[in-house]
Amino acid sequence: MEQKISEIKNIFQAADFKELPAFINRYEKDERSGVAALVKKAHKQLKDYEKECIRTEKMKEYEKKYAEYSFICGIDEVGRGPLAGPVVAGAVILPKNCDILYLNDSKQLSEKKREELYDVIMEKAVSTGLGFVSPERIDEINILQATYEAMREAIGKLTPEPDLLLNDAVTIPGVKIRQIPIIKGDTKSISIAAASIIAKVTRDRLMVKYDEIYPEYGFVSNKGYGAQAHIEALKKYGPTPIHRKSFIKNLIYCSRKECQ
Repeated sequence: MEQKISEIKNIFQAADFKELPAFINRYEKDERSGVAALVKKAHKQLKDYEKECIRTEKMKEYEKKYAEYSFICGIDEVGRGPLAGPVVAGAVILPKNCDILYLNDSKQLSEKKREELYDVIMEKAVSTGLGFVSPERIDEINILQATYEAMREAIGKLTPEPDLLLNDAVTIPGVKIRQIPIIKGDTKSISIAAASIIAKVTRDRLMVKYDEIYPEYGFVSNKGYGAQAHIEALKKYGPTPIHRKSFIKNLIYCSRKECQ
C-alpha cells in the first residue's frame, strides 16, 4: 500500500540532519509532486547543514591552534554603547569536542536563535561565568574600565579556572592567565561567540525586566540603546536610576538637576 504524503511529511519533519540522507534515498524516486517537494526541501536542509558544519569548523581555528591548553575560555561583552543598563560580560569554556552549530556574533543572530543557543551553551559548556557592572560604576570608572571589570568578574566565576583566554579584541588588565586578543573574535572563535550569546541574552532579559519598572522608555525593544523613542522619553521624563549619566550629560535635555 502506497504511503500517504501526509505520513511522509511527518517523517520528514521528525527527521534530524543525520537521517536526511536516508530520507532522500527512500523517497527520491517517488514521482508525486508533494513528495518531490519534500525531497527537495530535504536536499536543501542537508546542504545548509553541511555548509554550517564547515563554517563552524572554521570557527574552531583558535581552539585547535591552542589545543595543548586544557580549558580554553572565550570572553566577550555586551552593552558598551547603551544609554541605560549595565555592561555584561560572558565567559565560556566549551568542551574539546564541542558540537554546537550556529555559534556566531550574537548581533548576527535572531533573538529566537540566541535564546535557543543560550540553552544549548548552558547545557553543554564545561563552565560559564557572567560579570555585571552597574551604570553608577560605569559613570565612576568609564565604560572601558567597567568592561574590564565585568570580564574579570566573569572569569572569576569559572570552575575550573581557564588556562587560556580568547578575548574579543581586548587584553584585560589585572589577569594573570595568558590572553589572546582576536579582532572580531565573536565571528572567528566558537568560544568567544558562545560568550557573546550568553552575555547578550542575559542583558536583554534584564532590560526586559527594567521595562516593567520603567515602561515609558521602551527598554523591552531598545534594550537601553539610543533609539529615537528612548531619547524622546528622556526629554519628557528625564533619566531613571539605571541611566548612565556620563553617557547622557551632553544631550539637550540634560541641563536638568538630576543629570548633574
